[in-house]
Amino acid sequence: MAKKVTQEPQHVIPHTQVSLNTHEKINTVYSGYIERLEGGYARVALETIETMQADDVGLVHGGFIFSAADFAAMAAVNEPNVVLAACNCMFLAPVRVGDIVIFEAKEQQSDGRKRNVTVKGFVHEIKVFEGEFKTVVTERHVLRLDLMKNIE
Repeated sequence: MAKKVTQEPQHVIPHTQVSLNTHEKINTVYSGYIERLEGGYARVALETIETMQADDVGLVHGGFIFSAADFAAMAAVNEPNVVLAACNCMFLAPVRVGDIVIFEAKEQQSDGRKRNVTVKGFVHEIKVFEGEFKTVVTERHVLRLDLMKNIE
């Protein structure tokens, strides 16, 4: 039997964990909430709700799955100015409204400002998502970078 899902999940990070330094204003209803956060690791839970439904049968749109996986990757890096540069991902099984998807993100490689993060998503013990996220940590917020300064 599916767990009853609320529109406003709780998303308080226990004090024994690392503080979230990125994506602080993300909508946790649609991108999941942090259950665990440590250096280079994040566990994010996405409680799927009816507004994520893509059809009459209850299939959850993949964009919500991707959003939660991306948030997990950003949280694992946990730098204020981390942004996604590229991603290679697979949707391995469907997710239904009412499912709770648990994403585990682990930083695999750090090369200066570049960070590679693997993310796996599970509903119970079934793997529904797997991805490799390539991120970049910028000096300033990406919307405050002068991207035109080197173009003549």
